[in-house]
Amino acid sequence: MTVTTRFAPSPTGRLHVGNLRAAIHNWLFARARGGRFLLRIDDTDRERSDEAYVEAIRADLAWLGLAPDVEARQSARFDRYEGRFAELRAAGRVYPAYETAQELELKRKVLLGRGLPPVYDRAALALSAAERAAHEAEGRTPHWRFRLDHETPIEWDDLVRGRQRFDPGTMSDPVVRRADGSWLYLLPSVIDDIDMGISHVVRGEDHVSNTASQIQMFEALGAAAPAFAHEALLTGAEGKLSKRLGSLGADHFREAGIEPQALIALLARIGTSDPVEPFADVAPLVAGFDFGRFGRAPARFDEAELAAINAKIVHQLGFDAVKHRLPAGMDAAAWEAIRPNLATLAEAADWWRVVEGPVDAPAPEAEDREFLTQAAEAAAGLDWSGDPWHALTDSLKASSARRGRALFLPLRRALTGLDHGPDMAALLPLIGRDRAIERLRG
Repeated sequence: MTVTTRFAPSPTGRLHVGNLRAAIHNWLFARARGGRFLLRIDDTDRERSDEAYVEAIRADLAWLGLAPDVEARQSARFDRYEGRFAELRAAGRVYPAYETAQELELKRKVLLGRGLPPVYDRAALALSAAERAAHEAEGRTPHWRFRLDHETPIEWDDLVRGRQRFDPGTMSDPVVRRADGSWLYLLPSVIDDIDMGISHVVRGEDHVSNTASQIQMFEALGAAAPAFAHEALLTGAEGKLSKRLGSLGADHFREAGIEPQALIALLARIGTSDPVEPFADVAPLVAGFDFGRFGRAPARFDEAELAAINAKIVHQLGFDAVKHRLPAGMDAAAWEAIRPNLATLAEAADWWRVVEGPVDAPAPEAEDREFLTQAAEAAAGLDWSGDPWHALTDSLKASSARRGRALFLPLRRALTGLDHGPDMAALLPLIGRDRAIERLRG
């Protein structure tokens, strides 16, 4: 069996970090097993679906480097859903129900008031043909429910949660089609998973009860259910479910200067027994991906941890990997000098401005003015083809008797306008003789 996973977003909004995590895990699992990764656009909701969101989904996956092997769209498969729905109707596994939303809500409240679970009572199954006809004569159009088999427990071995068991007698028959004819998520997803050969469904634990219903749908359609992995949901850094996670998408991370490798490195490992490591190359993450290493506790997503991983990954990136994103004129030597000081790649432009100038250096202390004049004269007489920084500081040590901070800080401030930054031995040759002398003279 070829391992085949799918990422199936609805194009009714932008992907958030939880969606991105699901996409990453589906892609990693498929790649780890030499399988296929499908992108399925679940656009059955014609009113809310937007082509702009479809393009955004594709762009976000491309930014992450998650190239799907196949792309499919549910909106192109309505005829297929109709055909399989007709089979279930003929077999008595779907049935029309005429209750209004208000009537269903009243039933729910009555059951809850009695301390009972709000399970649908299957009243629609008891309707006679005359009663159905009367409802339709009133202008009521039915919604459709899938009739669960109450006789057999629903069981499966979840790749994350272990053995799962549901009593279908305690579950409501799920609505699979609205009164206006539009589809809910459950049945089209099952039909697609069968037709597309999905071997593993990877999604959040909030879908566990949906899975219980869908397993019977697979059986009713004569197909074996795929394997399921229901992952613990993400929580924020504060340790509880955070609405903020729903607003964090790829655009947010791009604007924050996060490299896609950093996001993959974090989301691939949080919630597992493995350490989060700053892998600039995805290969080790693919090789070690295993749902058996995921726990059931909520996975904690911390933007501060992501930023720290991002900096470590930036420090690994070679010049050829980033040169198209660097400021004009910045070469490999400049990248090597500046890279250790970067938290994001965008900061390279700030440091390049320090090299090219002009810099806004603070006015030197009174006791440093003569020293900097002396430094300018020494710099003018240096051989700049070698190591001008150490040549300059060695000369000034001998002539001024300064050491340590008293020696280095006034030079750094005059040359860069800052108290900290890249190694001056690497930075000074980039600044160059003429600019260095000009800055030292103030």
